[in-house]
Amino acid sequence: MNLRLRLTVLYGGLFLLAGVALLGVTYFLFTRQVGQRVAIISGTPPPGAPLLPSLEALDAQAHQLRAAAATSLLTQGALALAAVAVLAAGLGWLVAGRALAPLRQVTETARRIAAAADPGGHARIALRGPEDEVKDLADAFDVMVERLDRSFDAQRRFVANASHELRTPLTLNRSVVEVAMHRRTASDDVRELGGKLLRINARHERLISGLLLLAKSESALTERCPVDLAALVAHVTPPEVSQHLAEAVTIGDALLLERLVHNLVENALRHNNEERWVRVTTRKSRNGVELEVANSGPVIPPPEVPALFDPFHRQARVAAEGAGLGLSIVRSVAHAHGGEVVARARAEGGLVVVVTLPSG
Repeated sequence: MNLRLRLTVLYGGLFLLAGVALLGVTYFLFTRQVGQRVAIISGTPPPGAPLLPSLEALDAQAHQLRAAAATSLLTQGALALAAVAVLAAGLGWLVAGRALAPLRQVTETARRIAAAADPGGHARIALRGPEDEVKDLADAFDVMVERLDRSFDAQRRFVANASHELRTPLTLNRSVVEVAMHRRTASDDVRELGGKLLRINARHERLISGLLLLAKSESALTERCPVDLAALVAHVTPPEVSQHLAEAVTIGDALLLERLVHNLVENALRHNNEERWVRVTTRKSRNGVELEVANSGPVIPPPEVPALFDPFHRQARVAAEGAGLGLSIVRSVAHAHGGEVVARARAEGGLVVVVTLPSG
């Protein structure tokens, strides 16, 4: 039972116990008073009083009257108590709902922030009412969310600013290396060294771009429009990838969703084996729309699957090719759109990643 129902049962049960106790006390006092009256009536009549029925008959009638009155009291009292108990339970349900309304507001706000329905965590409870324990709880929750919001905003600004600042020296490095490589007097050793430096520089540029995209995906969405995941898959996916596409429209940022699809497909193609197959599926579901990307590949222990979504997590054999941000960006983009992403390892090897987004 939820708290509201428990409070209703508690209110109704306490009222019922009090009513039963009151009915019992009333019955006891009533029978005692009627018994005293019967004793007085059954006494010896004074001289000169009119003739009355025999004492035995009078006593029997008095006992019958007392039994009938007691039965009537119990029956009608029980019926009245039952009716009032039902009414008390209904009123208790309404009162409990009104008393728990602030707690429901706290819960709904927490769920909305946790589910990224309000990206950035800018929602607040701002409860109005008397200064009681519930308002203290709501105010404490608002303070906590405000501090978390400032902390996350500062972290995102730092990542974005640092990424922008790092792009400039990388661009200068690339230009210097390219100039040195294309000189007429450049030797083969210089050209070989320049090629290695350019590859390292390109990897660093991909890392910076990934950090910028990760910071953007964790911020509030500024643009929202209907986006068909099937169309994005058809636009991004190479021809050799198997596609099973059904209309799956969601609401969100088209560029971020395109990056989500691109990262999933690129990750599936990169982490593969000799079979080299990748399957992409879009469909509608009860919870919205789904994008599923499955591939062949090495066997991954199931306990290690959640760590694949951590930033900078990558397998050793492809460490030089990726920055380890692909699935982290996928998860951040999904959360920014109010969705979820789950992955499971295939027993034969490879991975199945399912992204669920709200339908548009």
